[in-house]
Parts: sequence; structure tokens; C-alpha cells
Amino acid sequence: MRIFTSDPVVAQHMPEPALAEQECEACTTEDDPLEPEEYADYRAEIRDDVWTVVDDHHLEGTYTFADFRDALEFTDEVGELAEAEWHHPAIELEWGEVMIELWTHKLDGLHKTDFVMAARMDRIYDDYEPDEGA
Repeated sequence: MRIFTSDPVVAQHMPEPALAEQECEACTTEDDPLEPEEYADYRAEIRDDVWTVVDDHHLEGTYTFADFRDALEFTDEVGELAEAEWHHPAIELEWGEVMIELWTHKLDGLHKTDFVMAARMDRIYDDYEPDEGA
């Protein structure tokens, strides 16, 4: 349930929705990449068994699947998400694995949107059910 309020005091004390529920935010070249202390809370909301922050610059994640078909279907869903949000990761597809790199090119570093995308990909993966008939 989404609650809208114009009262700034009430809005200040309302919890922020989970990352996977948030919209991707556009950034400008005037924004700075996130520092570790700034992204620590976001990092806590994405899967530890999938994602690693590399050099405080980008996220690398690896999802595993039973076979190539399942990995390909997941890749297609991630592609749909990327197009919808206009935030495109680097994706490598192999038999039973999908490797993803996320960073904000405009900043040459991490932005909140990278973590939102990672959380949404985690949700796609968690909700994924292989097609038994394939």
C-alpha cells in the first residue's frame, strides 16, 4: 500500500520502501558516485550470495541456473527490466550462469539506481520457476 502525504514532518518519518519497490532515479553529471558509507544500507538489501561491490565502482553478480534455457529466460527478463528503466547492465550468458555488471556510466561509479536494479533482478531470480516442459 502506498501512502501519499504532503506533510513534510509525516513524510520524513515514513519508512522508505524496499529497494525492489523503488523507482530508478535519473542522475546528472553533477552527481557524485556513492561512497561506501552512502551505499551500505543499499548493499544490505541485495543478495550477498550474488552481488559483490568491486573497487567501490560497480556491482558484479552471478546467478546460477539448471541449464542454458533457464539462464537465457532470466537474461530476457533482465533485458526487459533494463529497457523499461533505461538502465542497461553488462550481461554475460553461459550455460547455467548469468553474470551481470552494474554501474552508472554517467558517473563512472555507483548510484542508488544500480542497487535498485540489483534488488529487482534478485526479485526476478527469487520468483523464477523453471519451465518443466521445456
